[in-house]
Order: sequence, then C-alpha cells, then structure tokens
Amino acid sequence: MTGGLADLPGALARARTELVPWSPIALSCGIGAYFAWPGEPGPAVIAAAVAAGLLGLWGALRGAEALRFPAACLFLAALGLVLASHRAQSIAAPVLAYRYYGPVEGRIVEIDRSRADLLRLTLAEPRLDGLGPEQTPARVRISLHKPQDHLALSPGLRVALTANLSPPPAPAAPGAFDFRRFSWFDQLGAVGYTKTPVLALGPPEAGLGSAAERLRLRLSAAMQAAIPGQAGAVAAALMTGDRSGILEQTNAAMRAANLYHIVSISGLHMGLIAGFVFAAIRYGLALAGPLALIWPTKKIAAGVALVAASLYLWISGAEVATQRAYLMTAVMLGAVLFDRRALSLGTVALAAFALLLWRPEVLTSAGFQMSFAATVALIVTYRHWPQLTRALPRWLTPVAGLAMTSLVAGFATGPIAAAQFHRMTEYGLLANMLAVPVVGAVVMPAGVIAAVLAPLGLAAPALWAMGLGTRWMLWVADLIAGLEGATVPVGAPPGWVLPVLALGAVGLILGRGAARGLALAALGAAALGWQMATPPLLLIAPEGELVGLMTPAGRALSKPGAAFIAESWLAADGDGATVEEAAARPGFSGEKAARSASLPGGRTLWHLTGKSAPGRLAEACAPGALVVLAARAPAGFAGPCDLWDQTRLAQTGAVGITADGQMTAVSERTGARLWAPRHD
Repeated sequence: MTGGLADLPGALARARTELVPWSPIALSCGIGAYFAWPGEPGPAVIAAAVAAGLLGLWGALRGAEALRFPAACLFLAALGLVLASHRAQSIAAPVLAYRYYGPVEGRIVEIDRSRADLLRLTLAEPRLDGLGPEQTPARVRISLHKPQDHLALSPGLRVALTANLSPPPAPAAPGAFDFRRFSWFDQLGAVGYTKTPVLALGPPEAGLGSAAERLRLRLSAAMQAAIPGQAGAVAAALMTGDRSGILEQTNAAMRAANLYHIVSISGLHMGLIAGFVFAAIRYGLALAGPLALIWPTKKIAAGVALVAASLYLWISGAEVATQRAYLMTAVMLGAVLFDRRALSLGTVALAAFALLLWRPEVLTSAGFQMSFAATVALIVTYRHWPQLTRALPRWLTPVAGLAMTSLVAGFATGPIAAAQFHRMTEYGLLANMLAVPVVGAVVMPAGVIAAVLAPLGLAAPALWAMGLGTRWMLWVADLIAGLEGATVPVGAPPGWVLPVLALGAVGLILGRGAARGLALAALGAAALGWQMATPPLLLIAPEGELVGLMTPAGRALSKPGAAFIAESWLAADGDGATVEEAAARPGFSGEKAARSASLPGGRTLWHLTGKSAPGRLAEACAPGALVVLAARAPAGFAGPCDLWDQTRLAQTGAVGITADGQMTAVSERTGARLWAPRHD
C-alpha cells in the first residue's frame, strides 16, 4: 500500500495523458452536483464554481505535473455545474400555475401515444383564455380521449380545442421520477386531455421542421399501409421514429422481453443504417476494378454513410435519443475520415462529452446512461475478443459474438434499467439473440433498400421482407413475455447508489493499481446499500388522493384509484402486484370515504376522501391520530391530530414516513428549484 501511495504522483502524471476518457466523467460529476443540489444553486454557489474552475484550469496548464490531471478534472466538474445551471436558466418558460379548463389554440409539433393508448398532441405557441404571454406555457401536451376521424392531424397544423390542463405533476413519492424536471427541459408547461373535437384553424404552417414531421408521418402511414397490423407499426417506428401506431400491449410485451430498445431509435439503428450504407458503398466501389485501388473507398463510404445517418436523423424526428445516437455515429465515421480508430474509448468519450456540453440534462436520462454503458462495456470486452475466440471453430464465432454482445450489453445496462424502471428481464439475452440478428440482417437493410426504391415505385418487395422481420420480432417478444418469471420486480435503490455504481465501474475500467481497489470498494458499497434499502412504512400522495401502508403482505393501498401513483409506489417497492390486488390487501378497513389502519405505537391512520371528507375530520382527528384529508381543511380548524390536508401537502409534496416516524417530503429532497418553486 505504501508503494502505491509513493507512486501516486507518477500515476497522476500518466493519467494526464488519459484525460480524454475521463473528461465526460469529470463533467458529469459537476452536472450531477447541480441536479443533486438541495435547492437551486444561487449566485454564491455559481461564483464559487467559477473560481474553482479557474483555479483548476490554471493548475492544469501551469501547475506541477502530478497535479495537472486532478486540476483538469476540477475544472471540468466546475464547468459541468455552471453549464447545467446556465442551461436550466436559458430555457426557462412559464409553467401553468393552476388547473385550467377552457379553449386552447396551438400549432402541432409532435404526435405520439400515451401509456393508455391515447393519441397525444404537443402544441407549441399555445393560447389559453385569460392568460397573458408571461403566464402562457411555451408548449402543452394534450391526450385525445375521443377519436378524431374527421381531421387529418399533422405537424404544423394550427388547431383549437377545449381541454383540461394542469401543471406537470410532482413526484409520486420522495426520490421518485420528477416529471416536472423532465418537462422543464422540454419546455412543457402543462399537460392534460380533451374529450371534444379538434378543429383545424388553417393549413399546416410552412417550415423545415414541420416539413420533416409531415414527411415522417406520411412515410409512417405508407409503411403501415404496406405492412398491416403491429408489424407495420413497429417497422414505421424503426424507420421514422413514429411510435404512435404501436399499442400498449405490444410495448408491454417488448419491455417484458427486453426488446423495447429496438423500437426506440438509438445507437443500434443508427449504427445499422450507417453500417449497411458504409458496407454497400465500400463493396460496391470495390467492383470498380483498378480505380478501387486509387480511390479512397473507405473514406468515400464513410462520407456517404454520414449523409445517410444525417437524413435518418432528419426524417426520424431528431429526438434526444436519436441525436445522441447520431452524434456517436458521426464521431466514429469522422474518425474513419481522419484516419483514426473508429470505435475506441476515446471516440465514445468525445461523443459523450459533446452531448453533455450541448444538453447537460441528458445525464439524468436512462437512454444516455444505458447506451454509453453498453458501448463502453462492448469496447472493453472486444479488445480481448480475438484471444477469447481463438479456439472456436470459424462457423461458431458469429454465434458466440452475438451471445457475447447481448450478454455484455445486458450486464452493463441491467443495473441501470433495474434502478430506473424497477424491473429486470430474466430472458432478455435469449430474446435479443433471437430478434437482434433479424433486425440487423433483414429489417434495417430492407428499410434502407425500400427508401432508395420508393421514388421508383419498387419498394414493395423490400417492405415485404421488412414485414417478415418485424413479425418475427413481435413473435419472439410475445413468446418470451409469456414465459413464467419473464420480468422480476426490483426495489428502487437509494439515490446515491446509481452514481456510485457508475463511478465504480468507470474506475474499474480506466483506473490502475490502487484506483481499481477503490473502484471495487465503491461497487461493493453500492450493491450493499441497494440490498439494505427499505421502503417507507407509509406513503402519502401529493394531493392526499391515496395512502399506501407497508404490511407483511406488501404495500396495502387505501383505495384502488390514482393508478399512476399506485403503480409507481408498487414498482419502487419491487412489488409485482396490480393496483387492485394491493388495494385488496389487509391493512385498511372501513367504508370507502373513510378508511382506517393501525400504525406502530398504537396510532390510528385515517384516509378521508370524497365530498363528505371535511365533515368527518373532527371525528377522525383524535389525539395521536394521523389523518390524510383529500381536501382542504376548514378554515381555522385546529385539532389534536397530525393532519395532512391538501394545503399542507401543497407545501411538502408527496410524503414518506418510516417505521420510526422519520418523515421525508418531496420538497425536502428537491428543495426550491426552477421546475419546483416554493409557494409560501
């Protein structure tokens, strides 16, 4: 150990030459610090970060050799915090402050489908009755509860409707997914629904973005017409990014089989498109005879593949996941153009660094975390692939490569998926081995060929082949999802676990000597912390509409309503029960509007709902009782109980209470943030 410490200056000096792969890690630490900060970092914090960054920059450029690497990391971490703060401030847009019912006008910028299989419209430049420009959100999202067969909805179309709108909902529990933060960075200031017809106010507006959206939907409709059923909807999603035709039942099967990543345009699709075009152009040029020895065929192929990837980005809607995939592909093709190694830790680090500089908030997304985790793990594994396959027969090498790819990618992304989505797939490796080769060898090449032949009216054979491939993928998804134990519920880890796991994994890959020992210790601590995590005894929903009490049989719910919140609670507990099953568990008793339960220490819990709830408050509010009132308490009410009414919950958000009485509220976990201001 002493020798390791004595060699620390030399190790730091060597690490300085490896700063490129560490750069996105250091930047991520600063970005993560911004999002984990207990409240919005004020001017003093930003000034301190700027000062630390300048100090780190001076140390990296002029400091002692042994200190230059940590100084550079300090500079990048400070830069990450400042960039994240600037990004959050620069895209600030109004958020609806109250529930709204009335007329809404706006321009359609996106059409997708909700978890309830309802079409949704995202409207930009909305107009809401009675709200001035300083109060009107930049974008609103509205689910359509009624069919709109009278109107051909398309991006760019300005529409009018009557809608119920609300601010983006707060987290369902302390530490749960914060949709308000997601909405803030998407400039989504209100969400809601309509049961009325949507009316067109005029023809679609011109513009490059709207034109791309309209072309995307036309291509999607043409593909779904040529390939009937869900196979066509999946094919359209793969090629255009339009997932509005995929039913929730299909999505659920693909999630259970760990195949959902296939329908989300990501590095897999971008890589398959670029790879197919690259190979087709390069081998095509090889047929040019002697000229192929003169022309830089590899660079020409890379250039054409980059153009194809750019067109794919434009047509598929350029969502964040697609932008990330395109950036990684562009960096790798650029490496080919400049005679660099196409796929290395350096190129992946450069892509991650560029994306974090551009949109720091992507650090918190599961897509960013999983795609880069899988890519890095595969690069590290395939460094040693020739030695691992030396003894295998030639015919077995591709099969082994596919199995190894699925195994390594699943191992790298499994903890992230479990932490983010609270489930693990038992047979994901088998499903991917059966489906991914068909997607790569049949579906995506057929899609590219169909796109090339479509202007000539000759796309039908390619689309037929593509339909065969997507039908096979859906058959595999249904088969695997139907197996007993296809998905295993996993409890949510404490908030610190995933970052520590990530740092431990990075340290194990990039570190040397003692650093790897620290990395292993970090991985062990994170695994132990996850294993020892216990869910709260009692959970109270943000508006008091639901209460969940942990019992020996699992979390019992006070009522079967508030499905989204209830499902979030059960998933975070690692509980596979349905909402109805959890509501039927022993724990609560009494009539529907006044449910009661026993708490440790002899206390009584009451959940009062409905119009009669305020009138029952005086009777329920006995000394020592904990009362959750899904309404506002009468003015001036002061009882001897611990009362949680909507007035109090508006200040705290959802609440979790442990068995020893320790309370944690959403407002305490997040603090006052741009997307979650305090209303005193």
